[in-house]
Amino acid sequence: MAQDNYEQIYKDLIGFVPPRIQHRLRLGREVDPELLDQVEAIRESAMYPKCLDVKTAQLILFAVLLTQVSPASEYHARAAQRSGATKAELHAVAGLAFLFRGLPAFNLAAEVINKIFDEKAK
Repeated sequence: MAQDNYEQIYKDLIGFVPPRIQHRLRLGREVDPELLDQVEAIRESAMYPKCLDVKTAQLILFAVLLTQVSPASEYHARAAQRSGATKAELHAVAGLAFLFRGLPAFNLAAEVINKIFDEKAK
């Protein structure tokens, strides 16, 4: 994949390029373009498994990141929503994360889901 297209992948998936991703792409282009290409190829292969649709993969990633109480969970919730996930589906995933990470994950999920759907309503 051409390095010029990396940003577009993120824009198509979540609507923008997150700051940490911008830094990774910039540094990779500057210091080691070959490694950047390899990293992006692996990321693409793992994030888009042939046996899962994008929405399902993004819901799973949302759950994984919620269990880590990671702010990056927002990006995958956005990607899931843009791929057709409903508020109820995202909330169901939050419930699953609650089983293994408790209220911190559930609270983060509520914040993220409300933020996404409040923006969508505007």
